[in-house]
Amino acid sequence: MARIVVIGAGLGAMAAAARLAVAGHRVTVYERGSTHGGAVGRFARDGFAFDTGPGLLHLPAVYRDLFVKTGREPLEECVALTQVDPAARHVFADGTRVDLPNASRAGTVAALDAALGAGAGERWGDVLTRAREAWDRTRRPLLEEPQPADPAPLAREPYPAPKAGLLRRPTTTLAQVGARELRDPRLAALLDAYAWAYGFDPADAPASAAVLPYMEQTFGSWHVAGGLRALADAVYERCRKRRVEFVFDAPVEEVLEKDGRAVGVRLAGGEEVAADHVVSGAPVPALHPGGAPRHQSLGTGRVTVCLALRGPREADAVHRTVVHAEGGRPAVTVLRPDDPALRPDADHEAVTVTATVRTAPGREWGSFADLMVEAAGRAVPGLRERLLWRHVRTPEDVRRDTGSAEVPGPALAGAGGRLLPADNRSALPGLYFAGGWSHPGGGLAHAGMSGALVAGLIVEGADFRGSR
Repeated sequence: MARIVVIGAGLGAMAAAARLAVAGHRVTVYERGSTHGGAVGRFARDGFAFDTGPGLLHLPAVYRDLFVKTGREPLEECVALTQVDPAARHVFADGTRVDLPNASRAGTVAALDAALGAGAGERWGDVLTRAREAWDRTRRPLLEEPQPADPAPLAREPYPAPKAGLLRRPTTTLAQVGARELRDPRLAALLDAYAWAYGFDPADAPASAAVLPYMEQTFGSWHVAGGLRALADAVYERCRKRRVEFVFDAPVEEVLEKDGRAVGVRLAGGEEVAADHVVSGAPVPALHPGGAPRHQSLGTGRVTVCLALRGPREADAVHRTVVHAEGGRPAVTVLRPDDPALRPDADHEAVTVTATVRTAPGREWGSFADLMVEAAGRAVPGLRERLLWRHVRTPEDVRRDTGSAEVPGPALAGAGGRLLPADNRSALPGLYFAGGWSHPGGGLAHAGMSGALVAGLIVEGADFRGSR
């Protein structure tokens, strides 16, 4: 039985902790904050509750696997999952609206043809067919297997874009995919919105980012009863049942090294904790002298506006509305879950509005939040008249709570390899990386996969120093 220290109580770190505990190891988690969940947070006031991180779950199979492998109770006995249908209502800058069904390619094609004109659905479907090829080429190395010792092949663009123009120039960015292959500004805006939702600017995101809408439209979108914070609570409780120990308000300042190997951590108060292995859920360079992880730097974060509304949610309201802006600006996402756990009673409604922004320390976000609420008014009838109060959460608030204002994006092939996150294996033997900043990449589902990969590497007991 090994002594294992886990730094941070985010979803990926807790997933690793639970799997390692089941394997018979003694696991202690040290978290700088006062609660678990990392970026999967919650804001509550006056009977209203809001997710302050992701609002929907994609690839729930990752967490089904986690719960099957770490205990007798399956995921659905710990949280209630409901498919969101329609998956989203899109409101375009010209006023056009379209509801896209959940996980139905034929339904999506028909809806786009009806709203945007004949042929729109076929063009969208052709892009997703090529995205499926990119997904098939990269799914295993990006999501299911340890990062290869030589990731150079993943730096090449896997999206099979048709070459265009007299010089037969290849398509290199997602924005170019939209312009060349979709040939409708509304379809291009639809494609761009998927990139922005994951923190990518479509102007410099690789063409392989087309796998993001493919993934959502293939595997669906799910609401967790009580919000995604309820999933974080369930993973925490699973850890506790597996006798994982948690120590909160305990920042880790340094990973200790001896004889060329990680041997524990030093806490902010000076206490040293010995360990046979250390798993870090955060890419804090100061913690890893000589072995700081490479990680994505997208330069983007999220502004979240929590809206407490008087009056009931109308019967024909949809769970998610994406309000598109003009001029290539990021879309605004409006979440209106029909969930009694998130509101004080049936005569009120909790609405969460989010937008991706460029991180800018010291920026005053009040006027931007006003614009977000104005955009949300296109999705929520009578919003301003119904508004009781609002709470704005900025990238600086995220930095205060999690250590980084940025939101890690999923791992993407192409782009010269710059969107491949840190390997789970450190250059320092005994030190591993888990969570959204490490392989297989950001996102709620990917964090769970990261935990599985790290646990597998430690259980195998291999020393990877010589293989890099």
